[in-house]
Amino acid sequence: MPDAIHIVIADDHNLFIEGLLLLLKGEPDIEIDAIANDVPQLLELLRKMVPDVILLDINMPGVSGLDALKSIRQYAPKTKVIMLSTYNEEHLIEKSKNYGANGYLLKNTNKDELIQSIKQINKGGTSFPKKATNNHSQFSEDGIFLSQFTLTKRENELLQLIKKSYTNHQIADYLNLSIYTVETHRKNIMQKLKLKTPVDLMRFIIQHNL
Repeated sequence: MPDAIHIVIADDHNLFIEGLLLLLKGEPDIEIDAIANDVPQLLELLRKMVPDVILLDINMPGVSGLDALKSIRQYAPKTKVIMLSTYNEEHLIEKSKNYGANGYLLKNTNKDELIQSIKQINKGGTSFPKKATNNHSQFSEDGIFLSQFTLTKRENELLQLIKKSYTNHQIADYLNLSIYTVETHRKNIMQKLKLKTPVDLMRFIIQHNL
């Protein structure tokens, strides 16, 4: 349909995707062109098509939706992007705006609000929550990035302390662990990140802005 709003959905939860498809099914001026389950798949689609609107899950596996926004602006600068999120939090909404999102919708948004926002944004408008909390949820861009390396919760804690230049002894005192346990965790982190030296680890932290 040439005059329809052409949409790509990027989300890794099939049940949510099916729900979106049901909500948008039958809308005469909305057409779902494709679905991506992760960011690499989305970027591959954008090499072949230029949708009007992308409905993008903020919490994508491997690379967060927020990080994906930067790449989307390179591949499809004119495409409108609506972030989909379960987090009604001011810092995430502001980040979305700063990274170039045109809208931010909560995943419990009703059908009328969803369709109205899509149409409004497609015409050049924006749509962001009027009320947001100052809470900080467990959502973390760093956590999403690091999850691909299967670090444990404790290893993530160590990594954050290493980032602050804590020594092994300081980490042991801070986390109430033995120095041997800290050294073992540190060795496991190096192996999982495929790094060889402490300098490599600090370079990794700096390069990925963790």
